[in-house]
Amino acid sequence: MNAEFFTALDALTTVKGIPKDYMLEKIEAALVNAYKRECGGAANVRVSIDCEKQDVKVYQQKTVVEEVLDPVTDISLEEARKISRRYTLGSVVEFEMKTKNFGRLSAQTAKQVIIQAIREAERSNMIREYDKKREEVITAQVTKIMPDTGDILVDTGTSEAILPKDEQIPGETFFVGDRVKVFVTEVSREGSTGPVVTLSRTHPGMVKRMFEMVVPEIAEGIVLIRGISREAGSRTKMAVMSRDPDVDPIGACIGGSGMRIAEVLQELGGEKIDVVQFSEKPEEYIASALSPAKVREVEFDGERSAKVLVDSDQLSLAIGKEGQNARLAARLTGYKIDIKGSKG
Repeated sequence: MNAEFFTALDALTTVKGIPKDYMLEKIEAALVNAYKRECGGAANVRVSIDCEKQDVKVYQQKTVVEEVLDPVTDISLEEARKISRRYTLGSVVEFEMKTKNFGRLSAQTAKQVIIQAIREAERSNMIREYDKKREEVITAQVTKIMPDTGDILVDTGTSEAILPKDEQIPGETFFVGDRVKVFVTEVSREGSTGPVVTLSRTHPGMVKRMFEMVVPEIAEGIVLIRGISREAGSRTKMAVMSRDPDVDPIGACIGGSGMRIAEVLQELGGEKIDVVQFSEKPEEYIASALSPAKVREVEFDGERSAKVLVDSDQLSLAIGKEGQNARLAARLTGYKIDIKGSKG
């Protein structure tokens, strides 16, 4: 029994990454609780686990007293000295108990405590792994599609997690076995069976991370992403700036022949992305954010409110289909934008 026990313990450490000291502590507590339960909870118990000798022993402890009030916890001086003449009043006498003599209920209790300890350790390991991936893009594999809700179950390599329908890009479809990139937005300990991991393909952070993956100048900190506004599946605006005057931030993101931005677009299902120049000057930033429309003038009529003047032939372009271009520009800059057309 002991050899199998320690082999299983080593396997837990090797395969599941559960520290041996952690498991030994939990197993000791399980054995103590199991014996206490058999004795009605009053017994004093000590557990000795020797990993080198692959030995587990359980001892019942009794205190040497003048008058025995509880035979479960007390032993008389006379009885103690039958065992050893060294015992005096107040000494603790230990009796080794064989684990095979535990009742079925106590053994089951110990087993459940150990199983729970394994689950808790796995859960902690899982949370640590996901914490490393928080706000990162990871590749997952589709394992199941929920026909009723449209949610998708994916294998992230750490565990299975759900990509909810409302976090999927509108119009995209998946099949079991597909590999898909997802953005880890949040990790919570609140789940009853494991950590609750929130995955998304609609979060603006996914666009940011995708560009960091394909644009070396962003990864190196030369080009900075200063803001993103997104309507997933349709259009995104991303504001960039360069720390190096010799590096064009927009050109770096687009890449030669548009190859870098094309890689991002392919993963996002062809979602349109406007890469615009960030500026500390609000009027320049607003004009850039309304790209591809050309802006004639920007006036401010409040702390976070601007009136934008464009030529009449640029008005529909500035506003965009169903107001999308203006809406995304407003979110990107943080300004309320009122666009007016002018013939001259």
